[in-house]
Amino acid sequence: MGGRVIRTVLPAEAEAVTALHARARATYYPDGVPEDGTDWLAAWRGAIERPDGQVLCLVEDGRIVAIASFRTPPDTSAETVKLYQFHVDPDAWRSGIGTALHTACVEQWRADGRRTAVLDVHADNERAQAFYARQGWIPDPDNPPAEDDHHLFLRYSVPRETSGE
Repeated sequence: MGGRVIRTVLPAEAEAVTALHARARATYYPDGVPEDGTDWLAAWRGAIERPDGQVLCLVEDGRIVAIASFRTPPDTSAETVKLYQFHVDPDAWRSGIGTALHTACVEQWRADGRRTAVLDVHADNERAQAFYARQGWIPDPDNPPAEDDHHLFLRYSVPRETSGE
């Protein structure tokens, strides 16, 4: 993999993660990212420091180029994990980085005894929807989108360890 490493994000990297998130989000809002009042730096710091969550990153040549944040959502079974954020630096799209990070997430979920993963994706983000479909995500039959919702809800069955590994 060359200079690629997948590891847990460090608290001191919250600003780099926030900047990557902003670059990725800007690509699927053609009229500009809506200002919803979210303090994304504080949100990322919180995600990174949560004892019940995990934020993984893919570092290439010393730079964070992809991030994934996941944890058990409230009011669900411990066998379910929600992928809250998954972003690849737009400069690194279609380079295998997203697939490598997704594979690492699945390996972590399997190790943690997760059976199902869920996520929601912006309805206009067709590139991300196509990526998730290639990884094996399907529309969540238990959570169809509401009429005015701008998100689609997807589900992924975490594969069990195959015998002989």
